[in-house]
Amino acid sequence: MNTNNYCIIMAGGIGSRFWPMSKTSKPKQFLDILGIGKTLLQQTFERFLKFCPPENIYIVTSIDYKSLVLEQLKGISPQQVLLEPARRNTAPCIAYASYKIGQKNPDAKFIVAPSDHLILNIDDFHKEIENGLDFVSENNALLTLGIKPSRPETGYGYIQIQDKKTKSKIENLKKVKTFTEKPNLDLAKVFFQSGEFYWNSGIFLWSYSSINEAFEKHLPEVSSLFKEGIPVYNTQKESSFIQRTYSECRNISIDYGIMEKAENVFVLCSDFGWSDLGTWSSLYENSEKDENGNVVYGRDVFLYNSKNCIVNLPGKKAVVVNNLNGYIIVESDNMLLICKKEEEQSIKQFVNDIKILKGESYV
Repeated sequence: MNTNNYCIIMAGGIGSRFWPMSKTSKPKQFLDILGIGKTLLQQTFERFLKFCPPENIYIVTSIDYKSLVLEQLKGISPQQVLLEPARRNTAPCIAYASYKIGQKNPDAKFIVAPSDHLILNIDDFHKEIENGLDFVSENNALLTLGIKPSRPETGYGYIQIQDKKTKSKIENLKKVKTFTEKPNLDLAKVFFQSGEFYWNSGIFLWSYSSINEAFEKHLPEVSSLFKEGIPVYNTQKESSFIQRTYSECRNISIDYGIMEKAENVFVLCSDFGWSDLGTWSSLYENSEKDENGNVVYGRDVFLYNSKNCIVNLPGKKAVVVNNLNGYIIVESDNMLLICKKEEEQSIKQFVNDIKILKGESYV
């Protein structure tokens, strides 16, 4: 195992689209969403142990979730848990982790990954990561994993690939032409039919030197802020420095700030059974269904004349569902959600309304 390999796991989101299971006090990455006895964060951590020693895996999360991370990832050092005092999107998150690790090891190679994704074909995934690490070790490149789309999807960003071949021996490696934010349905259909576009997985690979150069060129204000911390990273002064830095740092994603602007961006065109598990519908799509297309999590759920529903009722109540088609039905603590799958984009509005009317404890 190469001790220059590091993994940065981004675990600071609140997962509001998975309400009411996912709440601000315990977001979805800390939940056993799939009912397999491991949280999404634990699965993500274990996924990268093939490439990184456990001490080389760093988790960037909100200061509110420090205890949850240390509780779920037994044996990691508190130094591996990077605490953000405020949410500033993915670019500051990655800059913090990169400069902290780079201060210790300027030869570092990074895998950057969200904490809450589903990977079905783990062997294929490992092969892509291995190829990607080899590529970024030998090239000044920013690499992302693109997922072959299976449908016109409006919930993902897209990556357009160039036609011309690269010099690499990796067959599925392509130069990136454009990044596109989440499209409307008509545009998603065009992307899907063209064969030129892949879903943006949000999983990146690069060397410390490559990402440092990219930050200096495309996000110099973010780079300069976090570079000031190089003398204090991994010391007792780090916490107060980060508190001050985040109060000054802009909110910007790595996609918008760097990946859409850089010239040396490549994509591994992949198909390893990926989902970002961003919504109840995405969990439905990736779950085993009964003969009526229903997905049920819970022991005492009785379905009659119902199809294409996802039901998550982990409590001890016996529940009868009759004559529903395409619904989300979820209970968690003192909250119950009943919503059409096709209208789940309204869940964020429901959460905002309940927060105003009922208070923080409900969201």
